Amino acid sequence: MVTDPGSRIELDSRSLRGIAHPLRVRLLGMLRENGPSTASRLAARIGTTSGATSYHLRQLALYGFVVEDEGPDGRQPRERWWRAAHRATSLEPSALQTPEDQLAAEVYLRSVVQSYSRRMEAALDEWPVTPEWRDSGTVSDWSIVLDPGATVELMAEIEALIERHSAQHAAAVPVEGRRPVTVQLQVFPRPGWTPEDPL
Repeated sequence: MVTDPGSRIELDSRSLRGIAHPLRVRLLGMLRENGPSTASRLAARIGTTSGATSYHLRQLALYGFVVEDEGPDGRQPRERWWRAAHRATSLEPSALQTPEDQLAAEVYLRSVVQSYSRRMEAALDEWPVTPEWRDSGTVSDWSIVLDPGATVELMAEIEALIERHSAQHAAAVPVEGRRPVTVQLQVFPRPGWTPEDPL
């Protein structure tokens, strides 16, 4: 589905500005999850115009997030297909060199949060027709007390666990009852907490 399934793009000051838009975040996520597509097909799925979708795909290409996809024979010759160029995107705090970088990072991260929320709501929309999956997932949160270093350690352990499960099942042939599963993880300091509040 992507140019290099194991690849990751590290956002820098330039590329951050290229992805800091809600529609671009959403389009890139769709190409990563569902494989190559055209502007018109993507527009139909998300309820926007193909002109707007096409513009944002070209912007994503300009910044290296997507590439044109030649694809198999049988596609219409005038159709322009796109695919994600990387499997994942990373944003390191060291990339935020200027106030403009910080603003672009906030726009990008808010777009990611909106995308995650939209995906969770879509899963809930399907809940009535997927009874066999109702006991398999979770919408949960936990409140624990950590310092920044322990939080980094926690995230690393969770990511390693997810990667282990992904590697174990990556080569498995899809069988009846199996489908892609999305794991969303948010780890953040509790908003509004002050030192006077209880831990």
